[in-house]
Amino acid sequence: MIEWRRQIISISVFLAAFGLLYASAIQGMVLDWYHDENYSHGFLIPLISGYLVWQRLDELKEVEYRPNALGFAVALLGIALFLFGMLAGESFTMRFSMLAVLGGAILYGYGVGLMKAVAFPFAYLLYMIPLPYILYDSIAFPLKLMVSKYSVAFLKMIGIPVMRDGNVINLVSTTLEVADACSGIRSIVSLLALATALAYFSHQGWMKRTILIFSALPIAIFANGVRVIGTGILANRYGAAAAQGFFHEFAGLVIFGVAMALLLVTSFILGKIGGRGHE
Repeated sequence: MIEWRRQIISISVFLAAFGLLYASAIQGMVLDWYHDENYSHGFLIPLISGYLVWQRLDELKEVEYRPNALGFAVALLGIALFLFGMLAGESFTMRFSMLAVLGGAILYGYGVGLMKAVAFPFAYLLYMIPLPYILYDSIAFPLKLMVSKYSVAFLKMIGIPVMRDGNVINLVSTTLEVADACSGIRSIVSLLALATALAYFSHQGWMKRTILIFSALPIAIFANGVRVIGTGILANRYGAAAAQGFFHEFAGLVIFGVAMALLLVTSFILGKIGGRGHE
C-alpha cells in the first residue's frame, strides 16, 4: 500500500513538473492542430496511442519493473533539447523533446521491460508533432512539381490544351496553381498516421506492416493527382469558378476518402497474401 502511494506521489510530481515545463509547447502544438489542416489528425494521435496502451494492460501488469539509470540521462538530454529549442525559437525541437523526457522518465522509473511493452504506442506519438517548416517545404515543393507534371501530361493526352510553368498550370481560359493541399503532402501526413495504426491492428508480420505503411505515399500522390486533373477538366470546361470555393474543399474531402479506400483495399489484399501470420 505504501509502495503504491509512493508511486502515485512520484507520478503526480512528475506530471506536474512536466506540465509546467511544456504547457506553452503543448498549447502551441494543439493550436497548430486546430488551425493547420495538415495536422488536424493530431487530435486523434494521443487517443489512439492511449487505446494501444489500454489494450496491453494485462501485459503491462506482468512486466517486471527494473528502474534504469540510463533513463535519467535520456530525460536530461530531453530537457537540454527543450532549452535549445526555446533559445533558438524552434518549436519542433521543443515538442520532440517532450517525448525524450517522457521516455526517459519511463525508463528511469520502470525500466527497459515497460519501455519495450509501450514502444509502439509511444513511438506513434511522433505523428502528433508538426514537421518543421524547412522539412515540410523541402517535401511539398518537389511533390507539387511532380503532381503538376503528370497532371499536365494526362490533360494533354485527353486533348485539353495546357502548358506548365513549374507548379502553375496554364489552361486556355484560366490559370491553376498546384498548392500544398494538392501536392499530396497533406494527405501523406494523415495517411501515414492512419496506415501505421491500420497496419498494427490488421497485420502481424513486419513485412506486411511496412508495405502497408509505405503504400500511403504513392496512394496520396496518386489521389491528389486525380484531384488536380479533375480540377483542370472542370476549369477548362466551365471556367476557373467551377474549380474554386466549395468544389475545391469538397473535392479535397472526396479525394481523401478515396485515398483511405485505396489504403483499405491494399490492406485487404495484403491480408489475403499468406494469411495474417508472421512473415
